[in-house]
Amino acid sequence: MEIKHYPLHANTDVICEHYGNANTSVHYVCTTHPRANTDSFVADIFYQSPPHPDFGNHYFGIYSNSENTYICDADEVEDFIIGMVENDEGMLEYSSHRHDYKQFDNGNMIDGGRDYVRWSGDVVYYQLANGVFNEVRIDD
Repeated sequence: MEIKHYPLHANTDVICEHYGNANTSVHYVCTTHPRANTDSFVADIFYQSPPHPDFGNHYFGIYSNSENTYICDADEVEDFIIGMVENDEGMLEYSSHRHDYKQFDNGNMIDGGRDYVRWSGDVVYYQLANGVFNEVRIDD
């Protein structure tokens, strides 16, 4: 099922082209907190392969603070389990941050970002591995 994203930056393809080259593939993954500490900033998360030659990270985040744009290591995102629900168009949606509440006419809703997952309807859980979301089972 396709995942609908709401990136902070209007054109993630430009960022992928800027950081990618003939030897490095870069693609947008999601928008979330790049750190386990959810008091941190929200960033657009990208996956690069091979990893960065100097720092060794596969994931990086791009975020803006006031008038400046920053880049950060975001390898922690592979540790996150992200709840998603189906929207009215049949796509999956997730909450990017604590105040990103989404409600749909089909009765589904999702809220809480990485702080907590609050939902109605059927929730499915995904985890990133090698830049790709994979469904994971959460046993109660």
